[in-house]
Amino acid sequence: MQEVLVDKERCLGCRSCELACAVAHSASKTLLGAVGEAKKPLKRIFVHQTEAGKIPLNCRHCAEAPCIDACIAGAMHRTAEGVVTNTGGPAECTGCWMCVMVCPYGVIRSEIAQRLAVKCDRECLDEAGEPACVRACQTRALKYVEVDDFSREKRERFLISLKS
Repeated sequence: MQEVLVDKERCLGCRSCELACAVAHSASKTLLGAVGEAKKPLKRIFVHQTEAGKIPLNCRHCAEAPCIDACIAGAMHRTAEGVVTNTGGPAECTGCWMCVMVCPYGVIRSEIAQRLAVKCDRECLDEAGEPACVRACQTRALKYVEVDDFSREKRERFLISLKS
């Protein structure tokens, strides 16, 4: 399964991934339309910034997803494609926030007004199968690839840097 992975050396912290994510989850699917919507669209990726640097964080869709185990309503589930989500499932999210508390990456957020836990649901894939956050990243810090391919590319870049 492909994952959204981060090349942290390339991230500038521009937050274009956050904006693209919110727009992709808006009713209008356009920036201008999203700005004018009464119910503001919610981002599902977070660019975390500290003195040490910047890094986009999103759901890892863990193989052993603690959010699924912690969901007392049974809303958090894994789709046939392997995506961990709480939408369109066997139950509705009740807003108990158990998934928020157990997420090891801190990427599930509570939308209190809607009583809904919000996280990456991969419902933003385009015709080519690429997520909105990856398409929006101008520095290509975000990549939608197989984990093994990402690791191989990093190793190759490291070896090239040793030769320089």
